Amino acid sequence: MISKKQFEKELNIIISNAVREDVGGGDYSSLACIPESAQGKAKLLVKEDGIIAGVEFAKRIFEYVDINLQVEALINDGNEVKYGDIVFYVSGSSLSILKAERLVLNAMQRMSAIATKTKKFANLLEGTKTKILDTRKTTPGIRAIEKWAVKIGGGENHRFALYDMIMLKDNHIDFAGGITQAITKTKRYLEDNQLDLKIIVEARSLKEIKEILKSEGVHRILIDNFNYDDTRKAVALIGDKCQTESSGGITLETARKYAECGVDYISSGALTHSVYNMDLSLKAI
Repeated sequence: MISKKQFEKELNIIISNAVREDVGGGDYSSLACIPESAQGKAKLLVKEDGIIAGVEFAKRIFEYVDINLQVEALINDGNEVKYGDIVFYVSGSSLSILKAERLVLNAMQRMSAIATKTKKFANLLEGTKTKILDTRKTTPGIRAIEKWAVKIGGGENHRFALYDMIMLKDNHIDFAGGITQAITKTKRYLEDNQLDLKIIVEARSLKEIKEILKSEGVHRILIDNFNYDDTRKAVALIGDKCQTESSGGITLETARKYAECGVDYISSGALTHSVYNMDLSLKAI
């Protein structure tokens, strides 16, 4: 994953760009009818059961919009919430609260949905050694908060982007002329450019796994679209030579069975690309 410093930078970019997009020249609806001196208070109300995520991000948004806004959090990120719960109160300039409202809701609704789905996977994998991973199948421009939500829900982050890990998938392998060629060229490239990046290689068959294992320096083998029997065989073949990861259409219905095959990780794009926003609202009080 990327450094904490880079992650913080990504969060700041998301907030500044979202405010630019949503507010533009001004929140004229609010400016037209609310005095600049008006003070107010609002509550973040839960309207659907799940895992709350984005409280800390909301604090960042409020601070960016108006450093004088005060947030009183009643429920923290990662906690279960039920319909009717109040997550936090925010107080200060009414104009500032309204300016931040939509961004706070958009972010928290999305993050909470991702955390809720991730938690379901994590619960299913309890008692096994397998961890649930996200992917790069994220919403353009807000990857950092979506991956943050996965962590809040009990999952682990895969690589953040193309620059912080090597993943040799089917197209890389085919374009490079084969598995061994792809790995050899990659290791030479990393050495020539003084890059210290972990290498993951995708395998489409047990035969390809055997070929991958002939090369040194592979951190993890991606066991892609294997059935349960072949996944067990793959895990046995790999042993402790490197990490193992199952992927390819794994669902809540199949995740436990793949975990019981002995893989270290299961990755699922559905954590981020197939969720419905949790219903939350910000209500003036």
